[in-house]
Amino acid sequence: MTTAPQATDRRSGTLKIALDFSRARSGGAMAHLKGIIDASHPDRHGFSEMHIWSYPAALDKLPKRDWLITHAPAALGKSVFHQLWWQYRTLHTAVRAAGCDVLLSPGAATLCQFTPSVVMSRDMLSFEKGEMQRYPLFSKMRLRLWAIKYLQIYGLRKANGALFLTDYAAKSIQTYTGPLKMTRIIPHGISEAFREVGENRQTPETGIGHKSGRDINCICISPADLYKHQWNVIRAAGVLRDKGIPVRVRLIGASSGRGSEKVVAALHDVDPKGHFIEITGPVAHDSIPTELAKSDIFIFPSSCENMPNTLIEAMAAKLPIACSDRGPMPEMARDAAAYFDPESIDSIADALSRLIENDSYREQCADAAFTLARHYSWERCTDETWAYVADVAAMSPEQ
Repeated sequence: MTTAPQATDRRSGTLKIALDFSRARSGGAMAHLKGIIDASHPDRHGFSEMHIWSYPAALDKLPKRDWLITHAPAALGKSVFHQLWWQYRTLHTAVRAAGCDVLLSPGAATLCQFTPSVVMSRDMLSFEKGEMQRYPLFSKMRLRLWAIKYLQIYGLRKANGALFLTDYAAKSIQTYTGPLKMTRIIPHGISEAFREVGENRQTPETGIGHKSGRDINCICISPADLYKHQWNVIRAAGVLRDKGIPVRVRLIGASSGRGSEKVVAALHDVDPKGHFIEITGPVAHDSIPTELAKSDIFIFPSSCENMPNTLIEAMAAKLPIACSDRGPMPEMARDAAAYFDPESIDSIADALSRLIENDSYREQCADAAFTLARHYSWERCTDETWAYVADVAAMSPEQ
């Protein structure tokens, strides 16, 4: 008869950490996982082993490390109901059998019963006032958001520690959960490839656009969803073209998503032959730095975000930014963006015009964005994350 490994002394500096990435399917979640594993070092961060539960396609993308032990239960390749049942009934036993001391879940909508645990809040769509109502009342998406909302409230209240990505998200979500125990705000990091774009970017020429005789290349990167508002960006570009300002807008990823019909309708009305609006499918994340390097202005029109990763990537690439004034965006970009109301075509057009027409303002925004982006590194994120996880483990009662 075999016995389960014994858990490590939580104060010994040799924690065994468990990561539940069983239901983390988004690109942002995978970028986070790869970022912190790349920057993790057992001696520096006080752990001896790290165990990750996820599905094979995700585990195959991770770097290989001697201290990294992966688990791919068959249930994670089945329906979301199988995944939730496995998480509720089996994961806590698997974590204990591996001898782990603390569990980190990258999403708050968890049913795992293991303690001590830390959950990360990544989803604002269920909590942001008015955003859920964009979807039809009895639609699958509306019901999904409703279920996720209450799963997250349950997970956040039950956990020993709660990680938030922005101050805005921490304050907003705790209006629903009530004050949570042992919270911490730790933003994600950025790949160094984006900073290299910023370091190599030439100072924008004086008088871009109609002053220089060339088009102004704007870029927006996101799938089309009902809170993304790319259709308003298209119509704003039409307003500027009518005024003789030669903007071109490339909407990467906007060919698919719940808002794609709105995007297509706006394109049909404004630029049916595609003279100055280009709509593409998604591109690989490692291709985005190249796309940003070819652009003059970055547009971020979302009205709901927990942490806007593409925004801080554009900041690191030293792009002038026209940005939504909703959610955590002003917290991230501060005075380094021209803000607009994402539901107002005129407001978007005005923000773009301010960047295009004012050379010193445009350069000031780009420089300020690049400086702010220095804060967002995977090394800082990893250091703060494992220090916080160790604190939660040390302050939690023994099982």
